[in-house]
Amino acid sequence: MRTPRSLHRRSAPTAALAAAVLFLTGCGDSGDGSATTPASPTTSVSVPAGEHDQADVDFAQSMIPHHRQAVMMADMAETRASSSDVKALAEKIEQAQEPEIATMSAWLTAWGEEVPQGMDGMDGMHHGDATPMPGMMSDRQMNDMRGASGRAFDTMFLTQMIKHHEGAIVMAETEKREGTYGPAKELADGIITAQRAEITEMREMLGAG
Repeated sequence: MRTPRSLHRRSAPTAALAAAVLFLTGCGDSGDGSATTPASPTTSVSVPAGEHDQADVDFAQSMIPHHRQAVMMADMAETRASSSDVKALAEKIEQAQEPEIATMSAWLTAWGEEVPQGMDGMDGMHHGDATPMPGMMSDRQMNDMRGASGRAFDTMFLTQMIKHHEGAIVMAETEKREGTYGPAKELADGIITAQRAEITEMREMLGAG
């Protein structure tokens, strides 16, 4: 069994933990095709007390930019996709992942850890080290997607989002094995369930295309 590199104790909810933490989340695609981080509605998140270890920190710091890229891809679908099914899926992905970004940001702040800013991790590297982040698209792939539209965009979006989801599942499985913080392990389990279902849905869309 893995010995945590660091184990932190949150024995009882303090004012800092019990209070709601406010965050601006989301990442979008500007009209000229460049990545932006626009202001989005503030989300109030309370942080439950509980033990956490370094695996929990790594999970949150990696999954935040991973989710931000998925949200950026979903934003593109609104104006570039031709399929109503693709647009509906993209909206579902965005609605699920933006609150998760806020939740994980709240955890990191309560733990006194760095919250990734903007699109940290967009180079496909794990936050803070040189480990490749599973499923992340490169800048070139993102630019290719920005330049596509119609059925070509639909195919590119589905193909890349399947890989993106597969990467998120790998990260979530690691958290379930190695993490200590209950809410993080629960979130990881939810990510695995939801994204496996979406992978099946996307493969069906590709098969019907």
